[in-house]
This record gives sequence, structure tokens and C-alpha cells, in this order.
Amino acid sequence: MTTKRIALAGALLLASGCTGAFNGRDETPLAGSDAGTSTTTLPTSLDGGGGPDAPQPNWDAFFAQDPPPTYCGPDLGLPPPPLPGGTPECPDDKNREGCPCTKEGETAACWPGLRVNRNRGVCKDGVTTCRFENEVQLRWGPCKGYVLPTPGVTKGAGACTCFSQGQWSIQNLSPCFVTYPSGAVYAVSTFVNASGNAECPPFSNTPTPQPKAGVPWSTNSLTVDCAGKFTLCFTIKAGDAQNPSAGDCELAKTCVTDWYAKANTAQTLPPLPGWTSNDAACADKFVKSGGYGEMSVVGESVECQLIDDNGQPLVFNRVTYCPLACAQNPSLPGCQSCGMGGSGSF
Repeated sequence: MTTKRIALAGALLLASGCTGAFNGRDETPLAGSDAGTSTTTLPTSLDGGGGPDAPQPNWDAFFAQDPPPTYCGPDLGLPPPPLPGGTPECPDDKNREGCPCTKEGETAACWPGLRVNRNRGVCKDGVTTCRFENEVQLRWGPCKGYVLPTPGVTKGAGACTCFSQGQWSIQNLSPCFVTYPSGAVYAVSTFVNASGNAECPPFSNTPTPQPKAGVPWSTNSLTVDCAGKFTLCFTIKAGDAQNPSAGDCELAKTCVTDWYAKANTAQTLPPLPGWTSNDAACADKFVKSGGYGEMSVVGESVECQLIDDNGQPLVFNRVTYCPLACAQNPSLPGCQSCGMGGSGSF
């Protein structure tokens, strides 16, 4: 009896719904706002009084109720955000309605919401115009055209947080199944050959097959709309992707951890290492009944949002593998959609 080796391709399913818990703050439009125009007014006397020797506003006065975004990233020795000018009631980084301005007709960006949400996701600044009030004092007028977080939304773009989505792409997801002369079936990672195809590793007369020495399983890349640190795992299981069960046996699991530095830019991650499975029963079940792969993530954005599922890895996509017959005859019905790699969004 000879040794048989078959590389199996996978077909990608649509990403499942994300259920991860994200740190975020809900924000309701200001009372009286209408179609993105704030109508909140402030008292007319806001200079703080007391002259140059009076106590100056401190960090807590400006930021206690409305802090800037926090930072969770490499220790770069960053100083704390500088205090805005003006007063706690009229900080000059927001240009609030009713606060002093200096030149009639001048326009400026304005923001009536919380600093942590500003220019995140769907949130955007409005525009205000400097105008005379009672023909005596110059004040900023209504803030027009701003967008606040969607009421009740605590995650995703509508929450106006730094992180709302990411996509993980893997070039090669194909496992290789090796049937030994004894009849036992084992699984091992393939590698991408010079032609760009998934290939089983050279057979070695060992108790279980081994990945090709010094060659990773696959390259992969990540695109996220916020910098942060992410651990991404791909787990191969025997079972039905449409009805996954906690009892589905695990054939292999391979992970990569990296700091993602530049938002909205595809970043190549360290390659996924080769793997081997010594669970012959699970490999045999996969070959006979089918299997799937799970993409999962645990992460923390640069602004300290947790990307997980209540403290557990967030499974965000499942790949259904094609029947083994497709590897032997790709022209069979239903085999045309089979491919080497795949991607999923979280």
C-alpha cells in the first residue's frame, strides 16, 4: 500500500456577525439640536475673571468630564495632551456656540460632542461663524453640519470610536491529508510552491507527517481602521460550518500577533507557521464528513478599545472546506468556487 497525499482547498463563506464587546461611550445629541445644528448657549461672562494672578484652569478642570482619547500602545514617552486655550466652559478646541471669537465673519470647525468621539467613524465636525451678539460682543454662532454618535450604538462606526472594523486576509488555507500504509490519516500544513499553488510537503517516514522545513504555511495581511495590537488565529475543525458545535474536534490552530501601526493600510503580518496534527481520529472525521476553519481575533486599539467577545476570542468568520473529491477532480459540480485562501472581516 502506498502513501497518499492530498491538498484540500477551501471555499470562503460570508463573515458571520460580530458579537465582540468594545469599550466605547454612548452620546446623545444635545438637547434642542436639529439636523446637525446645535442651539446650546452659554452665559455671557466666561472670562474666568481675576486677572493674570488668578489660579489658572488645570487638567481636571478641562478634562474631568470630557477627556481626550486614551493611549494604549508602545511606550513612546508621549507627553499628555496639551490643555486647550480659553476656559473650561469655552475651550478653544471646540469653538462652542456663545463663546468669544475675535473676527466677524470668520468660520471655524466646531464640535459639541465628547473629545473621544471627535472625527471617529461617522462623527464629524460642524462649522460655526463668528458674529456680533447684541451688537457689542463677538461670539461663535450655532454649530452647523456636525454628526454625533448614533444614539444607543456602543460599537462599530456609529459609536464613533477609533476602531470599527478590520479585515484579515490569508493567502493559503489548504491543509494536506496523508494516508499512511496502515490506513491512518494525518493532517499537515501545505506550502505555496513556485507556481503559487498549495503543495503537500515531501513525505518523511515519521510517525506523523511534517511541514516542509523552514517554509511557513502562508503569508497574511491585516487592514484595520485603527492602530493597535492584534492576535489573530486560524483554527481547523472537523464538522459543519453551518452548525458548529463545541464538540467539534480541533485539527490544527495557528496564530500570529503583531502591532498594527498605520490605520487603513494593508500591513503584512509575520507568516503563519507550518503545523502538523497527530489526531488521526479528527483527521479521519474531517476527510469523511467535512470540516471548516475559524478566524478569530483578540485585540486592543491604540485608544484602549478591546476587540474580543466578552473576554474570549471573537470568532468572526468560518471557512467551509470543499469535499476531498474537489482536490482530485476540480471540474466536479460545486468545485469551481474552491480556492487556496480567504479573508474575513471583524
